[in-house]
Amino acid sequence: MKNILYLVLLMTLSCNFQSKQTEKKQINKTKEDAVTKKEVPNSKYYTTKDTVLICTEKGDTLKYTKQEYNTIVDKHPEFFEEYPNQPDQSYFNLNNSEEFSSEVGQDCYYVLYAYFLKQKNGSDKYAQQRKKLIDIYSNINTLFGTIQNGGSYFGHQEMRILGYAEYSIYLLPKEKNDIQKTYAISKQKNLYLKSLRQLIEDECYTLGKEKLERIKKLNEFVNELNKLITDHFYLRRAQEFQYEHYEFY
Repeated sequence: MKNILYLVLLMTLSCNFQSKQTEKKQINKTKEDAVTKKEVPNSKYYTTKDTVLICTEKGDTLKYTKQEYNTIVDKHPEFFEEYPNQPDQSYFNLNNSEEFSSEVGQDCYYVLYAYFLKQKNGSDKYAQQRKKLIDIYSNINTLFGTIQNGGSYFGHQEMRILGYAEYSIYLLPKEKNDIQKTYAISKQKNLYLKSLRQLIEDECYTLGKEKLERIKKLNEFVNELNKLITDHFYLRRAQEFQYEHYEFY
């Protein structure tokens, strides 16, 4: 009889122990799931594709495996902020990001910045405005690159222009009520373009026979800007882009 009672007691204690262990495991699993969700708040942006190809308006393509792409999503929450920073500020806020530390890596960062922000802005909705901004920035970049007789800076800028243009789309007034400046821009635009033409004249001052041909070539970029800058928004973006990125002495 004592043996039977002893066995019953052991079975009861064992069941209680197993029940507590199971309960403990369930609690731990719940905590782990909560931590996992907390650690990857942007997991909804994960890809399920084996390979992701990011094709740019410049004709370049970035290729990432699923793991590489999803790791970028995990490590760079700045790509998904409600109020994004300007791309230069976003890049220089990075901490120990080895994959983007080189010049080429920085180029890729700006392409990714543009890629994710484009999804937020609307890829098709602002396709026309995006193209115009890229063309404006590219003309300014090529103009100053030609004045300086080239250099790696201008080559890298061609890729980074995508980030600058996409941020400009983010700043674009989305409704007519958001547009405050409705007066004509012809005089302001002419002054801006005139300043570029004067810069060209000054930079070509010391040239000999090729002076006139070079001035003509450089002014073609200014002529193209004249066509592209059609309102206050594009004028301000062109001026800001130039003054922020093309100071030289």
